[in-house]
Amino acid sequence: MKMQLSEIARALGVDEYPDQWNEVSVTSVQFDSRQLTPGSLFVPIKGQRDGHQFIEQAIQAGAVATLWAKDHEDTRPADLPSIEVEDPLAALQKLAKYYLDKINPKVVAITGSNGKTTTKDMTAAILATEFNVVKTEANFNNEIGVPITILGMNANTEVLVVELGMDRPGQLHFLSELVQPDIAVITMIGEAHIEFFKTRDRIADAKMEITDGLKEDGCFIYDGDEPLLVERAKAVDVEQRTFGMKNENDVFASDVAGTDTETSFKTNLDPEVEVKLPIIGEYNVKNALAAITVGDRYHVGVADSARALADFNLTKNRTEWLKGRQGERILSDVYNSNPTAAKAVLNSFAHTKKTGRRFVVLGDMLELGENADQMHAQLADSLNPAQFEEVFLVGQHMRALGKRLVDEEIYPAEAVHLYDANELPQLTTDLQQMIKADDCVLLKASHGIHLEKVVEQLK
Repeated sequence: MKMQLSEIARALGVDEYPDQWNEVSVTSVQFDSRQLTPGSLFVPIKGQRDGHQFIEQAIQAGAVATLWAKDHEDTRPADLPSIEVEDPLAALQKLAKYYLDKINPKVVAITGSNGKTTTKDMTAAILATEFNVVKTEANFNNEIGVPITILGMNANTEVLVVELGMDRPGQLHFLSELVQPDIAVITMIGEAHIEFFKTRDRIADAKMEITDGLKEDGCFIYDGDEPLLVERAKAVDVEQRTFGMKNENDVFASDVAGTDTETSFKTNLDPEVEVKLPIIGEYNVKNALAAITVGDRYHVGVADSARALADFNLTKNRTEWLKGRQGERILSDVYNSNPTAAKAVLNSFAHTKKTGRRFVVLGDMLELGENADQMHAQLADSLNPAQFEEVFLVGQHMRALGKRLVDEEIYPAEAVHLYDANELPQLTTDLQQMIKADDCVLLKASHGIHLEKVVEQLK
């Protein structure tokens, strides 16, 4: 982005400002003082810590201006231009809406219990074959991250592919109204955040909020294999397209096959074209179908989509194959986890070729509510000692899985290793002592368990 500070002030409803603000050029917007670069507008947000406390760090990092809450008037910086607002976060969102309207790209908004980040990456890769595309980076998918993503667009952006997350009712409604998508995508309905929503029906209701801001001439694209979405889609009066594995969908897959490192399939849109994904798992076929459906809506052919997906840029720590220090193969999928995702990746990992042993490292799946222990224990159905020789479990809820594995004699006690969430160094040491060059290791957990620290040490 590039805007004069005077334009930003007007966008936020400030009509009187110093003439010199016409000469102050803002080239980025940032709420984290550690991420600021010269030319930034600093937005101090009140979270666990009050961002206003870091104004000196912001100045030292090169911030050229800041938003400033009115109730912090007594600490307002004297040596940095500041726009006074009631709430810096609300002002950030208002500025993002202004900038989005100014650039006026097509907006593809993506949500879902699983797969939204991978689908976002795939969709951006496909659309980038024809358009100038900006996409959500990392997990910037909430009330702060979405505005930052919007404000990160260049003036020539033609399509914004934005991931929308949620952990409570009403959140997707707000974000959808903010971005007003031309296309809204729901990848699937799982158990993520069931602690707050209690049932999958309520999760589906909340996910459907992504259509609240959908333009009248927009398109709703969703998993047609999911009855909860099929039923709710009837109330949405816009163009609709479905994807899935069943032939009743508008876009469906056939000839699905996989190796240790890639998955291939064909689609009904062009049965002659084989699509190869550089990641494993049938669940990623459905993510790719969603992206291909978006591409088709924007007249990107399957052949071009296939070329884009062959080497698309996948967000880090999602079903990522790495090489360990001992020469072992590591499958890192530690960005997030829930029962549906964990079972899917275990099934894929079970079918990878091996000459040594397969180790499984599973960390707690968070936000599962009062039935968390039961849902963790149910993963025992996806664990077979003939496929996974050693099981390492991290966290309080994973102990329920460990107990079932041992009590029901699915695994011998010595093959089930239990760790508290603060015992990652010991887990790392134990793995390093047991792993040999021809072994394979899967690591899967919610991000809050921080198994990425173990992955880094194994690498």
